[in-house]
Amino acid sequence: MQAAPVEPVGAALERPALRAVNPARSYLLGIAQAGQRLVAVGERGLIVLSDDQGATWRQAAAPVSVTLTAVRFADAEHGYAVGHGGSVLVSEDGGTHWTASLDGRRAAQTLLAAALAQGNPRAIAEAQRLVEDGPDKPFLDLWLKGPQEAYVVGAYGLALRTDDGGKSWQPWLQRELNPGGLHLNAIRSRGQRVVIAGEQGLVLISEDGGKHFREVLTPYSGSFFTLELPADGSIVLAGLRGNALRSEDGGETWRPLASPVEASITASALLADGTAIYANQAGMLLRERDGRLLPINQQPLPPLNNLLPSSHAGLILLGAEGVSTLNAGDVK
Repeated sequence: MQAAPVEPVGAALERPALRAVNPARSYLLGIAQAGQRLVAVGERGLIVLSDDQGATWRQAAAPVSVTLTAVRFADAEHGYAVGHGGSVLVSEDGGTHWTASLDGRRAAQTLLAAALAQGNPRAIAEAQRLVEDGPDKPFLDLWLKGPQEAYVVGAYGLALRTDDGGKSWQPWLQRELNPGGLHLNAIRSRGQRVVIAGEQGLVLISEDGGKHFREVLTPYSGSFFTLELPADGSIVLAGLRGNALRSEDGGETWRPLASPVEASITASALLADGTAIYANQAGMLLRERDGRLLPINQQPLPPLNNLLPSSHAGLILLGAEGVSTLNAGDVK
């Protein structure tokens, strides 16, 4: 039997998401709070909303059908979602409606125009390759500095910013910080500190709100998939095969946090008290105690893609089987 042809990413960028029979049971990757509303995103452009702390969900229309990887809201109304094909969607009404703000083709043309203006031959050649490749590179995470100011990062070092709510975009991050074009997997901020973590141990830190970054060395050269900036001022990185590191001096020195199993840590979040919680592919929720990451859930869970603490519903969990909740009493 002949395999079905693979559809170009560009086609999915131009086609609205289909209606899901049971959207809350679909493959979901990102979740955010928009005021009292929960907004989650996932495969094939799926965007789902809950106004009752996850008890029921409904699907919102999306202008693309590429997989969406992350979503963030600056306030109850203004949010951004990112995903495959270099897609960025913008909402101004709490996630009810979304418009396409950016895709891989426009991102490549933006980078090419900036390189031509600078007259940098290497940057021009790299941007031209992006144009020729087409929209095949995903954005993986984003940081919002306010309703109008957003920063998106992703595969092969892609990084762009907007200061007008997504009407226009500009290149972000000097290429010298990531000359190999390593994937940028996660970005977090606390106060003026901004941290980006990626593959092959790449860690970039800014102490001035993202204006300038420096690369810091860590004792692990594998991929970091997530990071958190707890309330105690530390930086915690986590990723491949359960490797996790903590720095208490702004990235100058690091100490490892022992994990119970060699399962990749793929998601994290901050609890209400400012401490961090992590999830690995072995179905464990983890919290740091005495320099170790220890399981805190009494029953194993399926592999998780993301989690969001909720004051009313415990933990909202996302995975291959959709959205679920874990009561606070089930976490010791």
